[in-house]
Amino acid sequence: MAQELSEKELLKMEVEQLKKEVKTPRTPISKTGKEIKDYVEAEAGNDPLLKGIPEDKNPFKEKGGCAIS
Repeated sequence: MAQELSEKELLKMEVEQLKKEVKTPRTPISKTGKEIKDYVEAEAGNDPLLKGIPEDKNPFKEKGGCAIS
């Protein structure tokens, strides 16, 4: 689609997109970084990557071994 548009039309689309982006509210990383850190620390106890999955609830547990004879 973009290949069918003229350069003027492409630039107009880009300007419209930039106008939308400039209206997006921004939050300083000093604030959001702390919020993310607090959230991760609060949810660490529920994270299966950190605490593991119980064997009885692991859907990927091997059901049987493979014997080569």
